[in-house]
Amino acid sequence: MKPMKEYAIPFVGLKVGNHDFEYNIDQTFFDYFEYEDFNDVKVKVDITLNKKSTLLELHFEISGYVNINCDVTNEPYNQNIENNFDLVVKFGQEYNDENIDILILPHGEHEINVQQYIYELIVLAVPVKRIHPGVENGTLNSEILDKLEELSPKEEKEKEDKDIDPRWNTLKKLLTDK
Repeated sequence: MKPMKEYAIPFVGLKVGNHDFEYNIDQTFFDYFEYEDFNDVKVKVDITLNKKSTLLELHFEISGYVNINCDVTNEPYNQNIENNFDLVVKFGQEYNDENIDILILPHGEHEINVQQYIYELIVLAVPVKRIHPGVENGTLNSEILDKLEELSPKEEKEKEDKDIDPRWNTLKKLLTDK
């Protein structure tokens, strides 16, 4: 996959110290990755690059929402997300990204592309189980929820109590009369 130029941060001309970068991510970003779980995306990414003489420190912070479908009802809703990540960029003989928190770039590189880190931060910020807030608080009216309620097993405790031999009820009292 060819990297997108707008997410390349050239660090060669930057002075030692902190530098801030801001990106607004929308659905076209995920269309590029061919990721189809999101209906809509509106996420702000703030990156602070701390350039030091021998390495770079990047601090990523994301906040916003992704519009996804509920796992229970398949109704779309906006899921708020927040996440952060720290990355240390060192320089060595060859490219190495085996360690999650450390990226080694070959000597002579002049920029770092952060699109993959942004993509992973947003995808990992979404909860594994996606439940519409209306399902949790009971305010969502949906045909699927009505059907699930209709098909759920009913309480049969009252019927069971009527069918029990009365001698067993006397024995149950022994457990509670301690």
